Amino acid sequence: MKAVKNGLRARIRKAVDSQLQPTVTVLSSLLAVQDDLRYLPDEAIQEIANLTDSSINDVWGVASFYKNFRFTPPADHTVEVCWGPSCHLLDASSILKRILDYLGISGEGDTEDNKINLRYNTCLGACSQAPVMSVDHHLHGRITGASACELLDRLLEKGS
Repeated sequence: MKAVKNGLRARIRKAVDSQLQPTVTVLSSLLAVQDDLRYLPDEAIQEIANLTDSSINDVWGVASFYKNFRFTPPADHTVEVCWGPSCHLLDASSILKRILDYLGISGEGDTEDNKINLRYNTCLGACSQAPVMSVDHHLHGRITGASACELLDRLLEKGS
């Protein structure tokens, strides 16, 4: 277990050291580590504090301020349902309800098996294709509740 932790710490240091800008900050270091690991484990907070000569509280303060930082490993797949005006007018709420029922969750977040992370998005930038959902950053337009569940079926079949 200690070798795994040392390997993780080495990977964190490498991500911080690989930054191209001349000034390395707590925020830039957090971003570099999350880009590499896809989340910020406790070890990242500790290593960044050491590498930037900051306190753990200072690093945690920056990391917890921004909503985009994750502190747990991400789900295998990300699904976003657009909630913008065009999608909303074309019944995104019933599609969202169908997806929530299908996934067995009550709102945004990860499924219990950590296979899918569901997010609501205020705009996916494809209003002409409304209603829209994104699966692992690939847009799918003119979705229905049934087609959304079919996409999720295919996604989960691939992951099995």
